[in-house]
Amino acid sequence: MGMVYTQLSLREHRRIEDWWLAKVPVAEMARVLKRHKSTIFREIKRNFWADDAFPKKYAGYFGMAAHQRISVCNGGGPHSASCSDIQSYVSTLWPGLKSAGRPSRSATG
Repeated sequence: MGMVYTQLSLREHRRIEDWWLAKVPVAEMARVLKRHKSTIFREIKRNFWADDAFPKKYAGYFGMAAHQRISVCNGGGPHSASCSDIQSYVSTLWPGLKSAGRPSRSATG
């Protein structure tokens, strides 16, 4: 029988972000949140943002962005839209949008 798993809440995402900035060890984060440390490591790895076009001081883990990403893509509430709903809405606004996210030549002129 499988284990029961609950997704991280917004509060947990924000706490991870604050602790990550304060350089709190992952083991301590896991102990306080009562989660396995691999869960915290995976969360930071999945939602860590860095771009070579920006200085390194702008790279990091952003809890609000992580929570919004899972809320939208997993249908995270009664008022959230699924990814396919968002894609269909965007395609009505910009009909030349391909599935790869790039405009077709006819749409750009």
